[in-house]
This record gives sequence, structure tokens and C-alpha cells, in this order.
Amino acid sequence: MRKGDGPDMGMNTEQGRKHHISFAGRRIPMPQARASRIAIGMLLVLLGLFGFLPILGFWMVPLGLFVLSYDIPAVRRLRRRLEVWWHRRRREKKENHRF
Repeated sequence: MRKGDGPDMGMNTEQGRKHHISFAGRRIPMPQARASRIAIGMLLVLLGLFGFLPILGFWMVPLGLFVLSYDIPAVRRLRRRLEVWWHRRRREKKENHRF
């Protein structure tokens, strides 16, 4: 198992270290306060629903869900399923192009 995988999603238990999420081999820093992470995630999802307006965009919805996946287990499972599906799909495409 790689560092950052598993149920803690890369959350450091040691004091003084920053929280992060590992996704696609990259570490993305997160705020330390749980309330801040949830507020940012919900704000991104809600504002993303108004993606038809200038400045705001539909790209904010998946980003907000990604941020929420750090603290909310149901969203975390959804993100993990999507990540597994994506990697399987890419692997199948590579295998089909070899022949």
C-alpha cells in the first residue's frame, strides 16, 4: 500500500504536519480545520450549480466533492470508486491498443 492510500487518505496524525489528499499520485494540501474543509467543499458545490453564470463554472462541483471526500465517508467511497473505475478504463484502453 502506498503512502496516502487507505482509510486515512494521507491524513497525518502527527502534530504540526499539514493535512493532504493523495489523488492520481499527487498530494493536495488541505486546511487543518475540519469545519473549513467542509465549508469550502460545500461552497464549491453550491456555487458550481450556478455554472451557467460568468466566473462560476460547473468545474466547481467535482472539486467541491473532492474536498468533501476528505471528511465525509460517503463522498470518499464515491471518489474512490470513480478513481478505481478510471484506472481500470485506462488500463483496458492500453491493452486494446496493443493489438
